Amino acid sequence: MAHRFISSRSVPSGGRLNARFALICTISLSFTYVCYSVVFCSSTIMPKQGSSDEKVCPPPRKNSPTEGKVSGKLKGCTLLTSDVRFARDEARTQGSGRSRNRSKHASCCSSLSRSIPATEYTSNSLTVAQKYGNKKLPNALIVGVKKGGTRAVLEFIRIHPDVRALGTEPHFFDRHYDRGLDWYRGLMPRTLDGQITLEKTPSYFVTNEAPRRIASMSPETKLIVVVRNPVTRAISDYTQTLSKKPDIPTFEELAFKNRSLGVVDTSWNAIRIGMYILHLDNWLQYFRPSQIHFVSGERLITDPAGEMERVQDFLGLKRIITDKHFYFNRTKGFPCLKKPESSSQPRCLGKSKGRLHVQIDQEVIEQLREFYRPFNIKFYETVGHDFRWD
Repeated sequence: MAHRFISSRSVPSGGRLNARFALICTISLSFTYVCYSVVFCSSTIMPKQGSSDEKVCPPPRKNSPTEGKVSGKLKGCTLLTSDVRFARDEARTQGSGRSRNRSKHASCCSSLSRSIPATEYTSNSLTVAQKYGNKKLPNALIVGVKKGGTRAVLEFIRIHPDVRALGTEPHFFDRHYDRGLDWYRGLMPRTLDGQITLEKTPSYFVTNEAPRRIASMSPETKLIVVVRNPVTRAISDYTQTLSKKPDIPTFEELAFKNRSLGVVDTSWNAIRIGMYILHLDNWLQYFRPSQIHFVSGERLITDPAGEMERVQDFLGLKRIITDKHFYFNRTKGFPCLKKPESSSQPRCLGKSKGRLHVQIDQEVIEQLREFYRPFNIKFYETVGHDFRWD
């Protein structure tokens, strides 16, 4: 009897065993459900980094010239700078994801230039314009003068994100006018709305037909003329020609019909170009003085930032190109652009720029100064500025 009681107490019945098994299964399933609910809810409530109803462009490849430098709408997506992307992701991590850029400005690149340095921005502006822009006739022209500093002005102004410039000289209004405006437009770089299309051909200034032809294209075209002491300009012109044709006569032989009498040969192009007022009178028949901006070739060397600020004002551009973009190259005797991030070298003009001039007798220089003086005075009076060449 005792044995039977002990056995019945120590061995549980089948019903109790099933109840315990059911309880264990219920607890396990409940625990699993709670864990799953916590994980699922957290992933739903907390937004993932970069998730939004706003499409975000994939980041540029490493070492790409556009890596992390442009922020704006492109084809329905937003390309973010590294700083903006970091700030945005931080905000989302903290539960904020409501702030979105909804700008619909037609020219994303133009509006972005307000906050992005020109040296960092230009390559991105070019890339976007080349892909999405249109070819347009130029809004502005650098029309002269040869050996005055036109290449420098072109290279300096083209780092502005709102300027797209043709690198070569098309010579449309003096040599290729018969090809038509459609051909001319086809040469131009693509631009976005709000960007300026610019080209440079210094020989336009001394071409009689150029003012009328340009005014026919657009009477509101803005004109830039880079002028320089006409004597120094003539010597520079001769130096360039001599480097290509070493057998030409001496400077004195070409500059004078009669050296002893001081009779200057105005048919020689190097001399005639410097008679600025004669050419300007032709331009003023078709354009208002306010449409023509004169850049000092001398100040372009000593104060490039100051000259480029005035050029930007004339073109209606924000002053982005400043003194921080330049340094003086003592070897060339000319200012250069500081090294952009996308390049390992600073940007200086070519070897032909800043070359040493041939030595000219001082008496010849004084004779030419006397010859140019009345032309210079009349030029100063017409443009309302004394360039102090005398």
